[in-house]
Amino acid sequence: MAASGQPGTRVMPRDFLATDTLAAARHLIGAQLIRGSGPDARGGRIVEVEAYIGLHDMASHARFGRTKRNSVMFGPPGAAYVYLVYGMYHCLNVVTEADGRPAALLVRALEPNLGQDEMRLARVRWATTRAGRRSAEAVERAARNIEALPTTRLASGPGLVCAALSIDGADGGIDLCDEASELRLEIGVDDEPMAVATGPRVGIGYAPEPWRSRPWRFYVAGHASVSTARSAPQRVET
Repeated sequence: MAASGQPGTRVMPRDFLATDTLAAARHLIGAQLIRGSGPDARGGRIVEVEAYIGLHDMASHARFGRTKRNSVMFGPPGAAYVYLVYGMYHCLNVVTEADGRPAALLVRALEPNLGQDEMRLARVRWATTRAGRRSAEAVERAARNIEALPTTRLASGPGLVCAALSIDGADGGIDLCDEASELRLEIGVDDEPMAVATGPRVGIGYAPEPWRSRPWRFYVAGHASVSTARSAPQRVET
């Protein structure tokens, strides 16, 4: 039994992530991303990821070579690569491929199915602590909006995944394939595979072609938790 206490689950084998990143993406869709254990566990099934592969991918942080910021991306597979965007949103990436090759999968959306109430509270805490100079009324309005959200939308976007699971820079480098990790990946032994659609990645207008159009976004078409409806699927697999 995995540390989350969910029957019939186990930590994701590292071999699933040490392979080609595009193959690893299909392993990651439908896997559980879990924070905590027992009654305090929270998380959900991954329903959307994006692949960033190698030094030549002009949409990847690795295009600049190895730096202090992206060093985790160079391996080993299964490590958490966490970075901050716009000075406020953390994003979680799962490192893939052989140690030394910079590749990772950005977790864009979860279907919450464990500790949903705590995920909602974490979203409210995150919004409140980042209110800055906003008025008390604006902060209260943001909290009300989060409290009114459908559960399916609590982790619908890469920044919201991290907010709902309280992921920040302190989680960078954590081993997501270790069942003792506070943050980890689990798979259900009897889970039915989800149908996977592919399309261009989101928010990479800075990247030249052909990288901008590479079908390296993987998602469950029509799923209520997917972050965006952008891009009709180019291919759907089961």
